[in-house]
Amino acid sequence: MNNKENVNAITAPLANARIAFIGCGVMAESIIAGLLRKELVTPGQIFGSHPRSARRNELYTKYGMQMVEDNREAALAAHPEAPQDGSMVILGVKPQRMGKVLEELKGAIHQDQLVVSIVAGAKIETIAGELLHPAVVRTMPNTPAQIGAGVTAWTAGDAVSETQELQVCALLEALGKIVRVENERQIDMATALSATGPTYIFLVMEALVDAGVHLGFSRHVAQELVQQMMLGSVQFAMESHKHPAELRNMVTSPGGTSADAIYQMEKGGLRTVLSKAVYAAFQRALELGKSKEKK
Repeated sequence: MNNKENVNAITAPLANARIAFIGCGVMAESIIAGLLRKELVTPGQIFGSHPRSARRNELYTKYGMQMVEDNREAALAAHPEAPQDGSMVILGVKPQRMGKVLEELKGAIHQDQLVVSIVAGAKIETIAGELLHPAVVRTMPNTPAQIGAGVTAWTAGDAVSETQELQVCALLEALGKIVRVENERQIDMATALSATGPTYIFLVMEALVDAGVHLGFSRHVAQELVQQMMLGSVQFAMESHKHPAELRNMVTSPGGTSADAIYQMEKGGLRTVLSKAVYAAFQRALELGKSKEKK
């Protein structure tokens, strides 16, 4: 790679990349939308596969990307025209279908392509072994990625080059913030904490709105109050850089409303319930990985 090509790879790592999405569900569409919204690629650089014709037509109409039914055809269409251009194959299928999809793709991955998995539980070693291709990155985004406000944990296999790492960062930053973790166990941990996390928040949000309705608010007013309260609390926590316990103490006066509310939450075991929920999600992520290894 000459100096000019090296500079282009750093400043615009996806400028000439061809990207295949194997499985075009909600998260894959979030990535597609983010890439096009930030003008990191053009629709002509994106290829996708999906078994349902209605979904293929929907994505073609919405984004102008090329859609096919066959997974192998999509991967082949995204082969790089030149080694320095880069190319990615994004695995975005359901965990239960991963084994079959890897079998379909075996031998179809170009030596210069990077395989990026967003599939819960799927280990790098398993993917690389099934595809006979060593360059694999494992990621775990979350649903706020749909509006560019997500957070994605990622880690790379040993065969992934620095240029490919730059391309992965550019891809994932289209979804929001990125956090590189040390190993795959931490990807499973992130699956339980940040990827499954919106589920916990939405449930708490729903419970608070219901509580507001019980007090006498209309559902619309209760929802507006709760959503803005949660948004403002998170922004305040991020900008203040204070520990959550310190922030909680700031609004907890002796004998006040917050003190009574906290007493009831602690009495009900809220911390324990949340901790158990996260651990259960973590165990499930590990189970998904083990089931793929057995196959």
